[in-house]
Amino acid sequence: MAVTQFEAADARRCFPCWDEPAFKAKFKITLEVPAELVALSNMPVVKETVCGPLKTVYYEESPLMSTYLVAIVVGLFDYIESSTLEGTKVRVYTQVGKTSQGKFALDVGVKSLDLFKDYFATPYPLPKLDMIAIPDFAAGAMENYGLVTYRESALLYDEQLSSASNKQQVAITVAHELAHQWFGNLVTMEWWTHLWLNEGFASWVSYLAVESIFPEWNNWTQFLDETTSGLRLDALAESHPIEVDVNHASEIDAIFDSISYDKGASVIRMLQSYLGAERFQKALASYIKKYAYSNAKTEDLWAVLEEETGEPVKDLMTTWTKQQGYPVIYAKLNGQDLELEQAQFLSDGSSGPGMWIVPMTACCGSYDLNKKFLLKGKTDTMHIKDFAASQSGQNFWIKLNIDQNGFYRVKYDDELAAGLENAIKAKKLSLMDMIGIVEDSYALSVACKQTLTSLLRLLNAYRHESDYTVLSHVTSVCLSVNKISTDANPDLSSDIKQLLIKLLLLAAKRVGWDPKDGESHLDVMLRSLLLIALVKLGHDETIKEGIRRFHIFLEDRKTPLLPPDNRKAAYLAVMRTVSTSNRTGYDVLLKIYKETSEAQEKSRILGSLSSCPDKDIVVQALNLMLTDEVRNQDAFYVLGGISLEGREAAWAWLKDNWDHVVKTWPSSSLISDFVNSTVSPFTSEEKAAEVSEFFATRVKPSFERALKQSLERVRISARWIDSIKSEPSLAQTVQQLLLQEF
Repeated sequence: MAVTQFEAADARRCFPCWDEPAFKAKFKITLEVPAELVALSNMPVVKETVCGPLKTVYYEESPLMSTYLVAIVVGLFDYIESSTLEGTKVRVYTQVGKTSQGKFALDVGVKSLDLFKDYFATPYPLPKLDMIAIPDFAAGAMENYGLVTYRESALLYDEQLSSASNKQQVAITVAHELAHQWFGNLVTMEWWTHLWLNEGFASWVSYLAVESIFPEWNNWTQFLDETTSGLRLDALAESHPIEVDVNHASEIDAIFDSISYDKGASVIRMLQSYLGAERFQKALASYIKKYAYSNAKTEDLWAVLEEETGEPVKDLMTTWTKQQGYPVIYAKLNGQDLELEQAQFLSDGSSGPGMWIVPMTACCGSYDLNKKFLLKGKTDTMHIKDFAASQSGQNFWIKLNIDQNGFYRVKYDDELAAGLENAIKAKKLSLMDMIGIVEDSYALSVACKQTLTSLLRLLNAYRHESDYTVLSHVTSVCLSVNKISTDANPDLSSDIKQLLIKLLLLAAKRVGWDPKDGESHLDVMLRSLLLIALVKLGHDETIKEGIRRFHIFLEDRKTPLLPPDNRKAAYLAVMRTVSTSNRTGYDVLLKIYKETSEAQEKSRILGSLSSCPDKDIVVQALNLMLTDEVRNQDAFYVLGGISLEGREAAWAWLKDNWDHVVKTWPSSSLISDFVNSTVSPFTSEEKAAEVSEFFATRVKPSFERALKQSLERVRISARWIDSIKSEPSLAQTVQQLLLQEF
């Protein structure tokens, strides 16, 4: 099979061109290929002529488009097809024999095109849309005009083999790529500095589409996963602004990161919330019409939004796109006044110089009592006398940043924090606000702005929670706390582990191992989430049950006792018990890996093999990446699974194999995965110095930012550990919470 991938600056390697987004042209493509193969490009075929073993395929001329969106795919494919309401033909191409796995993506694709046509008030610009699954594809997916390419795991969904989270990922990815047909392809960023216009918007609007198609998935609440990853990266001194000056083609790849995508999408959600959904949509439609078939920069979008709404969009948004970072708002109750102060939030505990115009929202005791205003200076005071008159005592609480619409964190004084903790226990808060409180508290704890002791007390308030969206954030925080306490306080770490297990056990017992008739999509995902977390926390009962079911699965691959959603937990459980002297589990999983042709199953196994506590087995899993058994695109699954016990071995492995790794994975995103996965888990200044020394003569621009960010994470962890060691009441609090009746 032959496939092109031109973004960002590789069209020039295929044909001579002005290979920059603003040089739009019409393309008329002709291909000469072996007669038995399917040949696809952006536009429909006009005619084919066959001459002996070769055929010549002529395509319609394209509308004006950028070079990076031109695409060609040649190979042996089957397809299935459908049409939009307007009659646009939509096809999903797969390897021969896999078309049934394309049905779900085809359905989401057709619905997304219909939805975006209405949302942007502009028809889909081309006569056809093809989506194609490529087995070896370094990007997740690529929005080439009219011919969207995907890795198999991002497009194919198999009822028998895929999990609920795979299904969701396919829907989001398809909606993201199809949103680009308007935002990116029809209207294109003027230069790579404005990449976020493409990616941030496509990310944001993909959630809008999936929320409309699958309302039961509670997708906007899950959007906070994106916001969280943006907030975490942007709290590093080594982050970068949304708009980055790009001076050379080699610098472009490095900005395809969580800032362009996740922070970009989150500040758009913040702006939409501030302006109101209807005004925002009308203004976007005007922007698309005005710049169709041409290029725009960030300021052009602000100008249209300002013109349509009369709001100071440019002043407001420039503070969010041109400077890096974001604020933490300190909230303090002083009699009838709520005193607010903003400062740039950094995970290393320092305060940066940034200042923002912050769209503030607040509610008091009820979501019916709320306020909206812009915090323009460093401080402000909100009078809450009338606002809070009806609230008192136990029922009194104030929540800022309602539903986490704003891209900032909040640090409450003790009185306000206690009120919110009561509101969580009394189930008074929205799911999004419950997520926001636990995420802010965790981040403030990492930055040593509050204690781990107080974070554990807060986590304890979530012990009766049963919602997937909230628990996905709670478990992520629990796993991070488990890792840091292992290094910070080895004597207490097993008690902390027991406490974290106790927190998750109620919900885990409710969903159990076995699927229930008629249960929701989110409960299916919750089961997988909790079982994986309990295995990682070392919960004996869950590990034993995972191994028991795995053995049944070995006898019968279709057993209902281990559906796709629960397999990752069982695979991790098996790997917890593998060692050099007892390696059966590893060998059996490797055998399943080799036998399956299903990409999602392969990725589940790769992410489990390196999770073994035995260092030698971790090294074996890493060595597997150097063989033909693992596609280069899939290395990050192995890297993402490395156990805490295996981090020293992984670092030694990376040093030994560095030259080979750089040659084999030259792209900046892949090489950055190696650096980030092996360096970030460390937690001491000594280790940071050792890593710096190793890379002093080896660093390249393609992964320099990733290296600096990883080293910064190591130093942040080291600082957090020092702070945890000096917490006077940590051990006592852990014992108290362990003794509490649930």
